[in-house]
Amino acid sequence: MSRPVLLSIVELGGYPDFRPLYRKAGYEVLMETRMRKAMGTIRKKKPDVIVAEFNFQSDFRDRTSSLESMMSVAERLPDTRVIVFYEKEYAHQFERLQAVCRFYRTFSFPIPEQELAEALQALV
Repeated sequence: MSRPVLLSIVELGGYPDFRPLYRKAGYEVLMETRMRKAMGTIRKKKPDVIVAEFNFQSDFRDRTSSLESMMSVAERLPDTRVIVFYEKEYAHQFERLQAVCRFYRTFSFPIPEQELAEALQALV
């Protein structure tokens, strides 16, 4: 039996590499560092779980971040669950996105590893 696929999108990083945690939870892990490439991977691989960062970009005219663009692709996959990491200082901007997008779980930095592991294991 094949393992579920998790796509980790790490644009900025600055936090632990969670790939070992993802594998331990039972996932085949794919990783992208650019949102444009990640959107192509989502279309091709149709991951079971996507873990991405909310990086507020004030220079965007019509959206809050590239995560919003990614969600327009991910929402076409109703069985895909999305987990988002965000900075507390951008919580207000992230709330605007949460008003229009559904996320399985969200975590502010620093990421609570045990809670992340439990959230992922609940999906396997």
